[in-house]
This record gives sequence, C-alpha cells and structure tokens, in this order.
Amino acid sequence: MGSERFELSTSAMSRGHFLQLKKVSNSELKEYLNTIELSGVTEKHIKEMKRFLENYLNDVEWGLDKNKTIQYFKKLKDNSSVSYYRKQGYQILKFLSHHNQEWASKIKLPSDPVYMPIKVTQEEVDSTLDYFKGKKHELQFKALINLACDSGIRAHELYQLEPLDIDLKDRVVKIEHNPNKNKSTKTKTSRVSFFTEKTAQILKEYFEYFNNGSGLTCLFNQTHIERQFKDAPLRVKDLRKYFSSEWERRNGNHQLKERLLGHSLKSVDARHYSYLDTEEIKAVYDKVMK
Repeated sequence: MGSERFELSTSAMSRGHFLQLKKVSNSELKEYLNTIELSGVTEKHIKEMKRFLENYLNDVEWGLDKNKTIQYFKKLKDNSSVSYYRKQGYQILKFLSHHNQEWASKIKLPSDPVYMPIKVTQEEVDSTLDYFKGKKHELQFKALINLACDSGIRAHELYQLEPLDIDLKDRVVKIEHNPNKNKSTKTKTSRVSFFTEKTAQILKEYFEYFNNGSGLTCLFNQTHIERQFKDAPLRVKDLRKYFSSEWERRNGNHQLKERLLGHSLKSVDARHYSYLDTEEIKAVYDKVMK
C-alpha cells in the first residue's frame, strides 16, 4: 500500500498537480516596473501599471494562481468598460508572461469596441465657449478650446503643455515626447502642430492672465479641466474630432492631417519618401485653416 501511494504521488507530481505556486514579492514587482520604465514610458504610466498590478496581486494574495486569476478577470470584465478591462488585462497578462505563467496565454481579451465617429459642429464648439462665459478662469477654457480645435492635439497632450511649448509669434505648438519630463505621445515621437492668428491672440490674452495673479500653476491642469468640462456640451477629446472633420471639409491633404494629429504613418510614402519641413507644413496649414 505504501509503495502504491508513493507511485500515485509521483505520477500526480509528474502531471504538475503538486507544482509549487509562484509567489511574487514586492521587490519583484518593483524590479519589473523598473525594467518597463527603461522602455521610455512616463512616470504617470508606471504609476498606473503599478496600481493595476497591485490590485490584481492583492486579490490573488500575491500568488500567481490560475483559478484566482480567472476569477479576477471575470470581476474586471463585469465591472469595467471594455476598453478599461482591456487596458488592465493587458498589463496583467504581460506581467504573468514575464513570470513564465504559460497558462496565462489561454486568457483572451475582447476586441477593441467599435466606435462610430461623431460629428462635431461649429455650433457645438460655440455652445461650449458660451458655457464657460462668466466662469472663473474663462480665458483658460477659451484658450484651450480654440487651441484644440485649431491644432488637433490629444487631450492628454494639451494637459502636458507648458508656456515654452507654445510659440505665439510663429503660431507653433510643440508636442513633446520626453518621459523624463513626464510628457508622452501615443507614437512616442515628438511633433509640431499650428494654430490660427485668432487663437494666437486668445493665447496671448490668456498668458497675460496666467502670469499676473491668476492663481493657476499650469496651463491646463487635467483634474481641474476635466471637472469643469463635466457638464459642458463637448468634452476636451471631442475638440480634436472637430479639427479632423474641419480639415476634411476644407479639402486639406489627408496625409498631412495624419502628421498633425500624431497618427502612426502607415504608407511607405509617408514613412520613407514624403518630407516637408516645419515651414512647408505651416504654409499648407495656413492655406487650409486661415
């Protein structure tokens, strides 16, 4: 009987039934995040990853258990939007892969949700400007709305802007990718966009207000802006859609629009052959948007 039990135990162990559960320490998590940081992501991104992974590890008691992990993913799926579930799940699966948990490859995330583009009209932009009339820091909102509509830059890129990134004289806005300064772009490359004379005047007025007792410490603080836009007719991210549609309505060059929006350039011509310097791009921009 004793030898039979030994043979059964040996057989079960050979099938992986008694493999030791991988436990993760706080120092291992820190080491993993330090490695990811070397790829050039921002401090903000690292903090978000840390939050996702700590929530997961606390739930599974810092042991990379298959069944507990599946249950955690089910909770994420039931309590998050598809995009946010994908965002968290992707980071957790990367972490599990890093720790050689082969079973994690069986967990499949849903496809990106299909979004239908919405039309953002001049009337809606005007309504949003009217919404902020008479409010504290009205010039800040007016500057942000006009700059976003003119330049097409992303909401998170607007929040990262500093006064030195905006050249009023040449009407150029620099969108910098520099993780050391906590600035990032989706394609991890810096670029420029432009704005009109009208917006240059509005920005000039805002800078004068900003630098003379406004009480504001950064041009467009994300928490402050998002709170103020909560009940506005448009969200900050919608303003970029206005620029894209307006450019098309004015028959602007599509490839150039992709550059201004900071999209990944997919065609061989766009990536390897077509080159315009800043002055040439600005000349085309002015013809389209003036």
